[in-house]
Amino acid sequence: MRLEISCQDRLGITQDVLDILVTHEIDLRGIEIDETGKIFLNFPNIEFADFQHLMPKIRRIDGISDVKTTHFMPSEREKTQLSAILRTLPDPVFSIDARGQILLCNEAVTSGLEQSAHDVEGVEIGEVVKGFNFTRWMDGKLPRAQSSKVKFIQQDYVADMLPITVPDGDSNIIMAGAVVILKSEMRLGQQFSVFHQSPTDSFDRFVVESQAMKRVVSEAKRIADLDAPVLIFGETGTGKEMIARACHQSSRRSEGAFLALNCASLPDSVAETELFGYAQGAFNQPNAKEGLLEQARGGTLLLDEIADMSSQLQAKLLRVLEDGEFRRVGDAEPVTVDVRFICTTCRDLGQLVEEGRFRKELYYRLNVLSLVMPSLKERRHDIVPLAESFIAQHSTKLGRRPAKLSKSCVDFLQQYPWPGNVRQLQNALFRALSLLDGKEITKEDIQLPSCAPSVTFIDENFEGTLDDEVKKFEKDLLKRLYPFYPSTRQLARKLGLSHTAIANKLREYGINKASIKM
Repeated sequence: MRLEISCQDRLGITQDVLDILVTHEIDLRGIEIDETGKIFLNFPNIEFADFQHLMPKIRRIDGISDVKTTHFMPSEREKTQLSAILRTLPDPVFSIDARGQILLCNEAVTSGLEQSAHDVEGVEIGEVVKGFNFTRWMDGKLPRAQSSKVKFIQQDYVADMLPITVPDGDSNIIMAGAVVILKSEMRLGQQFSVFHQSPTDSFDRFVVESQAMKRVVSEAKRIADLDAPVLIFGETGTGKEMIARACHQSSRRSEGAFLALNCASLPDSVAETELFGYAQGAFNQPNAKEGLLEQARGGTLLLDEIADMSSQLQAKLLRVLEDGEFRRVGDAEPVTVDVRFICTTCRDLGQLVEEGRFRKELYYRLNVLSLVMPSLKERRHDIVPLAESFIAQHSTKLGRRPAKLSKSCVDFLQQYPWPGNVRQLQNALFRALSLLDGKEITKEDIQLPSCAPSVTFIDENFEGTLDDEVKKFEKDLLKRLYPFYPSTRQLARKLGLSHTAIANKLREYGINKASIKM
């Protein structure tokens, strides 16, 4: 049994308590006084029922305000908490005395050495942690915290040595020992990555129920913190800019700017000045203007629909990628640039390169890291969760309660081909909510062109034969699936064909890892 006694700071009050215990021949095993002045008593061989008759006598001592039982003495609580901390720390931790002998260690140490704590305690730390003279360090006049590369169980670690000192009199300080914490290269790498992470996961906003989208987000997370250019392929409305922004926010450049230039929306001369800026006096302007390249320094520049960039701008962009510098329009002085490039396109750049409509050197400079955003019809499992997410967002903007989707509406949304992809779904639901009178969105509330699930996108006046159209469809299907099933055996299994048949078709259509963005 343990008692906690609350009392005033009075000379002799502890002796008054001890006198009662002596009078009744109580075996006291321990006594402690904490920093607040409370007295703690430990009676290991007494039950509360045998002691409770003495409690009123202790309470009547002058200066004592309360007496109650407690589960821990202060030293026991401190030791229990310390043991819990040591057990949960994943890094090897040692507590050593002033001679360098191990007093305490955690489970990361004992499991690594494959020894019990009893076997490790009392051993000189230099016998298990090599590469640092702990004795010389502690023999110094006033040792300071220090880090050093060491070896533990034949592996490299960084050791943080933290001295433990206690006052000895008014001015003297003596060395009582130290705490040694070891960190492996892997742990340091994990901590460094966490340090550079965005406060929140920028990929959490993506709906990833489908396997296709899970794969894209997983790949994007792995390449987000790399500085190499990223090329994002995908149809219009699939969310290419959204995932580009997420890659920026998850990178070490997240504190820098994220700027975008739509290469398809501006005339060539305007796009050039937007990208590179112009010097003072150019175009009769009194002041110079910084382009997006300079404004995005230390950050990310998104070049949207890069396939529509003119040949002249392609050549200038290639020079930036090769030399890391550019010149403003009308200026001869080079400007050094530190920007990460992310480019998007809804077109087949490989085909454009073959046709001579896109520079081959630029294509290979940009296509270092790539992502393929799946179309909405390739991620059917995401349609309903996306719809519910958009309904919640739009309802907040419209100041109304979120509506429900009827079963017929859910079936319709899942069957529709969505040529405009996620953007089309978002816009369709916004329109439906804006005009909705009730609490449920039905199939009739969704106004979309060519709503029949059997709608075809082949013009009835197409030229060519049935065999030509079948081959076009077959080639397009194989090109879409190849990035997700990059071996002929995987693709054959997916399509229910033989390995040889798929290999022949891929060869016939020129589909391989060099021609397809993986």
